[in-house]
Amino acid sequence: MGENKFLIYSIFLISFILCSQKQEKMEYFKKLRFKMVKEQIESRGVKDKKVLDAMKKVPRHLFVPERYREWSYEDRPLPIGEEQTISQPYIVAFMTESLKLKGNERVLEIGTGSGYQAAILREIVPEVYTIEIIESLAKRAELTLKELGYKDIHIRVGDGYKGWKEEAPFDAIIVTAAPNHIPQPLIDQLKIGGRLVIPVGDFMQELVLVTRTKKGIKKENLLPVMFVPMTGEAQKKD
Repeated sequence: MGENKFLIYSIFLISFILCSQKQEKMEYFKKLRFKMVKEQIESRGVKDKKVLDAMKKVPRHLFVPERYREWSYEDRPLPIGEEQTISQPYIVAFMTESLKLKGNERVLEIGTGSGYQAAILREIVPEVYTIEIIESLAKRAELTLKELGYKDIHIRVGDGYKGWKEEAPFDAIIVTAAPNHIPQPLIDQLKIGGRLVIPVGDFMQELVLVTRTKKGIKKENLLPVMFVPMTGEAQKKD
């Protein structure tokens, strides 16, 4: 009987220690996350409270492989496998703010990657559609998002160049891989007044904001960037 009590006590103690360590780690990453938002994002001009709150809430470290987690809140992209990366936090915030989301939009993301950008968007809008051409990344992102409790993020494995015609039109589209031109299907799937943020170019890339109007489209160059190239149909259009 005494041995059973000792075993139960030992299991309880180990569980308590593990829970305490987990809580400490969560608090540690939370402090890093808030510091990231203040020093890397707010200080560089991002002001939209919805974006800042989303960046504070979403645990970026859980979207990267464990061996890179200690660098999760530094001002840089990180590898996520399949020669792809999770974008630099500032760029995620800047691109999201450029969409000027009010909170009721339907948003399409091209390039799911780790799922981090989709989570940021879902913190702001009720529904996100996202396309990833690499199946293994799409499955991993879907699992991560599910474990974190995210709903209404619809993931499709496919070529983002073609968009998601069945669910169009969209209020906003964000692209996280760079073609050397703006895909016409994405413009066609924007609502009138909708905004598309996309990196364009080969080695030297420019982040471009496209607004669809009744008279056509308006383009605005935002800043130089460096993204992984868009694959699939985009490469055939070179």
